[in-house]
Amino acid sequence: MASSYTWPGVYVEEVSSAFKPITGVGTSIAAFIGVSEDIASGMPEKADGTAYAQAAATTPVAVNSWTEFTQNFGGFQTANQYLAHAVFGFFNNGGNRCWVIRIAAGDTLDAALQTLESIDEVTIVAAPLPPDTSATALNAAHVAMVGHCENMKNRVAIMDSARDITTLGIGTDATHIWRPADSQDGYGAFYFPWIQVADPLGAAGTQVAVPPSGHLAGIYARSDAERGVHKAPANEIIRGALDLKYPVSRNLQGDLNVAGVNCIRSFHGTIKVYGARTINPPADAEWRYISVRRLVNYLRASIDAGTQWAVFEPNAPDLWSKIRRNVGAFLNTEWAAGALVGATPDQAFYVRCDETTNPPELRAQGQLVAEIGVAVVSPAEFVIFRLSQWAGPAQ
Repeated sequence: MASSYTWPGVYVEEVSSAFKPITGVGTSIAAFIGVSEDIASGMPEKADGTAYAQAAATTPVAVNSWTEFTQNFGGFQTANQYLAHAVFGFFNNGGNRCWVIRIAAGDTLDAALQTLESIDEVTIVAAPLPPDTSATALNAAHVAMVGHCENMKNRVAIMDSARDITTLGIGTDATHIWRPADSQDGYGAFYFPWIQVADPLGAAGTQVAVPPSGHLAGIYARSDAERGVHKAPANEIIRGALDLKYPVSRNLQGDLNVAGVNCIRSFHGTIKVYGARTINPPADAEWRYISVRRLVNYLRASIDAGTQWAVFEPNAPDLWSKIRRNVGAFLNTEWAAGALVGATPDQAFYVRCDETTNPPELRAQGQLVAEIGVAVVSPAEFVIFRLSQWAGPAQ
């Protein structure tokens, strides 16, 4: 309704802004599913002297610190050893928030994964299972985790190899490194070998081998915070890792890397994660790197959350221009941060939302279509210097 102006002077009016900035969603909230049974003896006491209650099985519990984990799942003990090490490693390596679900030994992950479907903030899923988990059960867990991530499309799975390997190579039996089945769109990453950490349940100075997935989820979070989700979470020191269950040579990694097995290696006294591939088909380069998969997840989720205001708005050129402006501004910010390739924004992305993407027949069905293209940055996995002898300039 037009304002009524009755006296001469200057009128200052407030108008609604057409610009609705898109804010990037979180990228490093992990979910851990692990065995934790009969842990009441390890629960701390509250300030009033009463004990904390053990978290119910298959119920997700939000955990924001190691102290909160001990209050719900107890400290380090045999009944929760591998789950506890994973969560401790997560916080020790840079993680800030996770969800934890306990299961009983021998249980599948199905019920736990189903409860995670309602928690939108989760972006990483891991299952640090005990070393006595059979190859069949471990493979079933990997299939379930990847299937869950493919269905949700906003998270990835971090998967551990078996602890004990007889033959250090890819194979189809339990004595080889059991590489999970392909994920066509790269919704998971697989790591080998287990890492050695200080054993709080053993004598002073002893070590225990644990699955690396919790520590790696922390590295994902640390890399996201320091560099951004577009940076591959690799060539990073694993805090708390003292050694490896199996040493990985350059030649062994050469065989495993091309098969999509990310190796953890020792370099001059430090333990580093030294791979950043997904488990997509090795010949398919589109989703080869976990950073690319996670970046696209982040862009999709951020644009989804940041454009909800457009639902039920009049489907006309004015709305199309607002969407182009808002999505373009968000992608321009990501380009400036180094997440997209191109010397200029026009080379890095495009946003098309006009009469060509929204013909009358689509508008009649209540649909608005925006087409977005992005040139995502990939990691420099192979850095090559070509050296030759040079006699020097003629005198």
